[in-house]
Amino acid sequence: MKIISYNVNGIRAAIKKGMLDWLQQANPDVICIQETKAQQDQVDASPIELAGYPYQYWFSAQKKGYSGVAIFCKEKPNHIEYGTGIETMDFEGRNIRVDFSATADRDEVSVMSMYLPSGTNDARLDFKFNYMAEIQTYVNNLKKEIPNLVICGDYNICHEAIDIHNPKMKGVSGFLPEERAWIGNFINNGFIDSFRHLNKEPHQYSWWSYRANSRANNKGWRIDYNMVSEPLKENISRAFILPEAKHSDHCPIGVELQF
Repeated sequence: MKIISYNVNGIRAAIKKGMLDWLQQANPDVICIQETKAQQDQVDASPIELAGYPYQYWFSAQKKGYSGVAIFCKEKPNHIEYGTGIETMDFEGRNIRVDFSATADRDEVSVMSMYLPSGTNDARLDFKFNYMAEIQTYVNNLKKEIPNLVICGDYNICHEAIDIHNPKMKGVSGFLPEERAWIGNFINNGFIDSFRHLNKEPHQYSWWSYRANSRANNKGWRIDYNMVSEPLKENISRAFILPEAKHSDHCPIGVELQF
């Protein structure tokens, strides 16, 4: 099972930059999208279906042109969970999950697309910390119900010094000690950072600022993760980052599970 996560920073803009041609070539079974910045009725579904994804599920923010997540699948899931039921976060369209029942060549597995807030100012940083606390409790409970869980998305946090081009950076949201501690705790609560599990090399990033030619100079941050729950550890066969895909300020990241 091949799963790709991609913060597209506006799906309509990404499609205009050739995202669907790339998607057809990448050919994941499931793609988790973050920052759609669109309502479902604002995007023509037929080209996405032609790219191989007839099953398209969207959870958009109430505010138009902002946030939003989606999941596109080759195979129809047996359940779709829109949001978390937590009122303080669901109005911003940050979580959607698809559940797949077991088949002859795959165990039962669930995949979530999550877009964790950025802390661009004091008010948003408070919102981010509140979201972090609430989603941790939600996921802890969810794992009891669904042990085979993959939580893909833009976490807006670098975990370790290896995950950022300038680890001496201080006081910037995304690399604050409290944020790094939270993501470490998230992992310690039963998840595997699938990329770092198989790849120990430095200078591997998933987001670059549009400023100062950052991408060309690979001055990036690794803030996108495919977190795989512990029961699936032995099923992780491959994990990768695709920096050559340039439809956004992020790039896609992937994980393959072998059953």
